[in-house]
Amino acid sequence: MRLEPGWRARLTLAGVLAGLFAALGLYQVLEANGLQQTSLFYVGVPAVIAITVALTARARTCTGLIMATITIGLALAGPLLGEGVVCLLMAAPLFYLVGLVVGLAVDWMRRDTGRRNASLVVAPLLLAVALEGATPATSLPREGEVTAVRAVAPGTDVEAALAGSPRFGPVTSPFLRLGFPRPVRSEGLGLAAGDARTVVFTPRRSLGIGAPLEPRSMTLRVVSRGPGLAVFGVERDTTLARWLDLHAAEFRWGDGRLEVTLRYRRTFDPGWYFGPLQRYALSEAAGYLAAAFVP
Repeated sequence: MRLEPGWRARLTLAGVLAGLFAALGLYQVLEANGLQQTSLFYVGVPAVIAITVALTARARTCTGLIMATITIGLALAGPLLGEGVVCLLMAAPLFYLVGLVVGLAVDWMRRDTGRRNASLVVAPLLLAVALEGATPATSLPREGEVTAVRAVAPGTDVEAALAGSPRFGPVTSPFLRLGFPRPVRSEGLGLAAGDARTVVFTPRRSLGIGAPLEPRSMTLRVVSRGPGLAVFGVERDTTLARWLDLHAAEFRWGDGRLEVTLRYRRTFDPGWYFGPLQRYALSEAAGYLAAAFVP
């Protein structure tokens, strides 16, 4: 049956709205069950949008409409869900990738009725990806560490520098400048076991309408000390806690170099996507931290 242009436009709009409301409903269910940082959210939400649009809208091609709907959803996600700019930037490529896969598969099957059985392969694969991280049995390893090495000029007293206050300069890493929190000042001195430091970061600027600025800081304490070695354990963190679980910062120096190692636990899924992003971000952060003590 051939639809009039007006009816086609109405059905397309209905499909877009249905996809967005289905995604919002899934988010509320996942949040209520503490699954908003798993693949069920970052893969499941765009998949629900794509499948709902494919089933309800009467578009000539599903792929373009799915991409447009995801774009609208991401634009609304900030005010509706209170997500930060960094989270949106990180999640957007994954959302588009899932939507693209579903859209291309649907369009490919629609062009030939003999391809309908392809959904029996696509659906289980999509479900397997969405379940990654939802249970211990479907989770990839979460623990990780990164190390940055910085050359030290002859005559530099690294131990004295580490016992003092870091000099936080401009952030030069293009990746960290996307919107990651920037350290402003450090409170506390010393490298003896038990000495504590509190690093204050730029406040969180939520995209929520009328949302106040949220202060952010990280408190660390020296938990291990030795010749050319100081390990800080993270006691309190309101800066990165929404994105990952930072355990410790280890400093090793000698032979004209300073090594900064950050140990952390990944809290976002899927691991194949967020794992490399978090590792790269912390590698850049470790390099920035080393430069703050040894310019």
